[in-house]
Amino acid sequence: MYNLKIISSTVRPGRKGPVIAAWIMELAKQNGNFNVELLDLGEINLPMMNEPNHPILKKYQHEHTKWWSAKIEEADVFIFVTAEYDYNYPAPLRNALEYLSQEWGYKAAGIVSYGGVSAGTRAANALKADLSTLRIVPIPEAVNFSFFQKNINDQNELEVNETSVKSAQNILKQLLRWTKGLKTIKEDRD
Repeated sequence: MYNLKIISSTVRPGRKGPVIAAWIMELAKQNGNFNVELLDLGEINLPMMNEPNHPILKKYQHEHTKWWSAKIEEADVFIFVTAEYDYNYPAPLRNALEYLSQEWGYKAAGIVSYGGVSAGTRAANALKADLSTLRIVPIPEAVNFSFFQKNINDQNELEVNETSVKSAQNILKQLLRWTKGLKTIKEDRD
């Protein structure tokens, strides 16, 4: 089994990212090919990057960075759950990405986005561009929720249609394929 880290990107009060992250986490657990862990940036609460050394050196001074490094290093694959804020993904996710360098590399990533009319697709596209600079392989398959609030019921649970479920299952299928393929590249380190 592969270690899948689902990273929920929002931190502000009243956020709905954890509801969407819980939904994709349950589907990933049902898939049976992954050890699944949710990393909620709202709970982790990384400060703005405060390491004195560049992340490529892996000379971390702070315990929160050492912990974050270990969590990302143990991952084989990611799913990023992101809102769209001002045509982009949230700043806490950018901060979390920039804390590290080598730990991200040669791993595949899927994206579940949500927002208004655009369904978070602009945020997802911006995130894909940044992930590739960290040697993360963002797959094209995605789940995008437009006007996502209409999918959250009074019990704060996500209600989805069959298309969204099939899209999520396809993400998991493709992530498994990419993770198997990237294993050779990941192990071929100098």
